[in-house]
Amino acid sequence: MDSFRVDIALPDEVVAGWAPFVVGMAVTALLVVAVWWGMRVRAGEPGPPSPESQPHLPATGAVREESEMREPDEMPHDGSVLTPHQLHAHGTRRAKLQKRPVWNTNSSGGFGSGSLGHH
Repeated sequence: MDSFRVDIALPDEVVAGWAPFVVGMAVTALLVVAVWWGMRVRAGEPGPPSPESQPHLPATGAVREESEMREPDEMPHDGSVLTPHQLHAHGTRRAKLQKRPVWNTNSSGGFGSGSLGHH
């Protein structure tokens, strides 16, 4: 039996007190380095744009919404074949009549809408 023993390890009380302090100092040091690095990177970036380089309103004023009547741009029904370069960019075109359709008072009901419909 060996009755002589040397405790080389630190007692639990010392480890419990110093370990969180050392970890906290390491985290603080990492945060300080991260802030320093971020400031260094930001200093190398270009500054904010000047007011002169910002877009300005046109001389005619603000651009407003444009409303127009459209009609379908249908394919020809004469049996001819269109090649891709003959197709238009959109499926609709500007209508010849730009007057909005007027609804009759009693004709706006559809089947199942609960309205009397056109009589």
